[in-house]
Amino acid sequence: MKEAFSLCLQKLQYSSSFKLDYKLFVDVLKSCATTLDINLGKALHSQVIKLGHGSCQLVSKGVLNMYAKCKAIDDCQKFFRQMQNSDTVMWNIVLTGFVGSHLHDPEAMTLFREMHSAQDPKLSSVTLAIILPVCTRYGGLNAGKSVHCYATKLGLESDTLVGNALMSMYAKSGLILDASSVFRGIVDKDVISWNAIIAGLVENELIDDAFGMFQRMMKCQEPPNYATIANILPLCACIRGNDGYYFAKEIQAYVLRRAELATEITVSNALLIFYLRVGRMSDAEILFNRMEIRDLVSWNSIISGFTLNGEWLKALELFHALVRLDKLQPDSITLLGVLPACGNLYNLQAGEQIHGYMIRHSVLHADTAVQNALISFYTRCGNMGAALRLFLYSPKRDLISWNSILDASSKNKPETQFIDLLDQMFKARIRPDYITILTVVQFCTVVSRVDKVKETHAFTMKNGFSLGNIQPTLWNALLDAYAKCGNLEYACKLFENLPGKKNVVTCNSMISGYIKYSSPKGAEMVFQKMSEKDLTTWNLMVKVYAENNCPGQAQSLFLDMQRHGLRPDAMTIMSILPVCAQTTSVRMLKQCHGYLIRGCFDDIHLEGALLDVYSRCGSISSSYKLFKLTTPKDLVLFTAMIGGLAMHGLGEEAVRVYNHMLELGLKPDHVIITTVLSACSHAGLVDEGLKIFLSVAAVHSMIPSMEQYACMVDLLARGGRINEAYSFVTAMPIEATTTIWGTLLGACKIHNDVDMARFVADRLFDINSTDIRNYVAMSNLYAANARWEGVQEMRRLMRMRDLKKPAGCSWIEVDNAKHIFIAGDCSHHQRGFIYRTLKTLDQQIKDLQELYT
Repeated sequence: MKEAFSLCLQKLQYSSSFKLDYKLFVDVLKSCATTLDINLGKALHSQVIKLGHGSCQLVSKGVLNMYAKCKAIDDCQKFFRQMQNSDTVMWNIVLTGFVGSHLHDPEAMTLFREMHSAQDPKLSSVTLAIILPVCTRYGGLNAGKSVHCYATKLGLESDTLVGNALMSMYAKSGLILDASSVFRGIVDKDVISWNAIIAGLVENELIDDAFGMFQRMMKCQEPPNYATIANILPLCACIRGNDGYYFAKEIQAYVLRRAELATEITVSNALLIFYLRVGRMSDAEILFNRMEIRDLVSWNSIISGFTLNGEWLKALELFHALVRLDKLQPDSITLLGVLPACGNLYNLQAGEQIHGYMIRHSVLHADTAVQNALISFYTRCGNMGAALRLFLYSPKRDLISWNSILDASSKNKPETQFIDLLDQMFKARIRPDYITILTVVQFCTVVSRVDKVKETHAFTMKNGFSLGNIQPTLWNALLDAYAKCGNLEYACKLFENLPGKKNVVTCNSMISGYIKYSSPKGAEMVFQKMSEKDLTTWNLMVKVYAENNCPGQAQSLFLDMQRHGLRPDAMTIMSILPVCAQTTSVRMLKQCHGYLIRGCFDDIHLEGALLDVYSRCGSISSSYKLFKLTTPKDLVLFTAMIGGLAMHGLGEEAVRVYNHMLELGLKPDHVIITTVLSACSHAGLVDEGLKIFLSVAAVHSMIPSMEQYACMVDLLARGGRINEAYSFVTAMPIEATTTIWGTLLGACKIHNDVDMARFVADRLFDINSTDIRNYVAMSNLYAANARWEGVQEMRRLMRMRDLKKPAGCSWIEVDNAKHIFIAGDCSHHQRGFIYRTLKTLDQQIKDLQELYT
């Protein structure tokens, strides 16, 4: 059409006999309005004036419409003012042009008032429908209500076009009751009417009412269109359980029965987004593969959906498939969807390729949100250098950019780099938000700088973070930071001065602080004052009592928690297991084990802890059964089992378990090697222990630790190979500690090797001359061999160095109370009863001896 008309214009310029019909002008003007071709439209307007068609109303309306649609508002208004006789349609055309741009809302309102004031032409339903959105945006609700009154006066309130606009206005203003009233008053409701009321209910979060209105619409003669389906599908995700999923399936079946809906890409996208939102990945994938037409929204939705649902590899594969397409190109939304997938996969190469794609497309590279996502990706992959370079060379940095790089820096380089970046942020006059301050507080906690915590706390108080509106998360972080940095006094003051009602998280943070400093009374005081408690609260309190030798209180609290209807989790059981070990209660331990089985807890670390406590409680058979039943087995589980067998003197079994671990291909660490060496030592398995020790460097390429050297000395000495043990100690590549020499001295005492003991004791006295245990051990060894001069020498050295042997001490726990007895001490409050009982027992023993002699 445009090419043909261009030829016509050329003929008009060179031939005076060539004429054009006004209808052709109208058709081409419509074409210009559709294609937004303002240049051709202006050329046509000049020909209209030249040929004298300006007086034709159809042509004039076509010119006005062309200018309005092409956003040439000044030309449109100028031409409109030149017209002598303008009807309602012309006014509406100009109004439509103003309404199309929000910048011209004042001019639209002025023109509407002018039209309203004029006697002719009269306002129509179209006029009111055009101006109502402007009233909502510019004039406010009062202006919109005034238009509503005028519509009522003209009898247009029940008009479909006006009613739809009024409904939209009231719904956007939150007056859903007024919108519903207008809806009921519309005589001829069309699909737009139903869509408007459903959309209004959705905007005001009246989900049930929106569903009810949709069901009413389905019963009417007006069938839903693509906009209805796109409005109602997201609501299905708000329904709990599977009801929403089944309802969406019904909608999909309805769509498939209507060909015009089935081929509508908006509907397909809405259905796709629903499946992704509720985690139905297989349904989403099937729908996506069956879609005949896919736009960029489809691709972005499926890529982001797979990323959010943890299927990162599929998200990356789909991104590569999108890049290979010719018609579509990834935009910023696409990259924001795929970059987190690359980060979670730690796929540095894929992320770098996306970075290269961004550089080649300058629009994407300039997008700040994409830059922030890329910084997070590099940080996730451990490439802090690339993240920092990207941040420093970024043309635009918003607050999210600074928060991202600060968070990354706090985790990778705790000191100078973080402080430098924070200083640069303040110099750039970027005002931090509570997330920034939260990052700073966490950084202070990591580096344990209570002075920096105080500075951050002061900053929050001085810079707009008042007590009334600060985020509770930040208060909890400050409280936690004070406690972890060793200032429980400040933590308590902050806790007491918190505004308003203290929430559960705040109280839990305070209890955690008391746990760190072994203060069960403080934790109990906070616990008793809490009006609301969650599972974390109960777990913390069980842990408090368990770690402070209060097994009775821990057990009572554990039962009380269940009476309150709370179901213990893995952390609860992990907290109560030490109580079972303290009380050596196999019965309670089995109850915990049974609970784990009934609750289907599948946690290998929890099973390892359970296995360890079985061993400590003396039930090595139960421990071994649990070990055999647990699959797969990790290093922690093997360590717990070997330690349990070593505790019970079952060295050979411990070595077998260790060898089985090696056969499974698990690489040992220093902890498990030390544990199995200790088992060999207690069982006298010298050769097996030597073989394992030699494998540390030769097979596993590790440097033996001091603990492992100590185990080997103990192993050789216990086996009676004192000389080999001494040679081993003197040949060690690192200097032996007092523990190692003390172990060797103890072995000399066991095997009555006085001469070797003298050499070892001399080394011990040189390293640590104040440890009285070494002098006592040598004195006892001399006395056992009747070498009294040696005994005298040890006593002389003890007197000279003012060393006194501590009094003998024993203790017993009765009814969760510890009773301590020291030689020569008569201060126990039940000493009379104790001495009388001992006297009675002594007399009974004597009577029995006389009886049998």
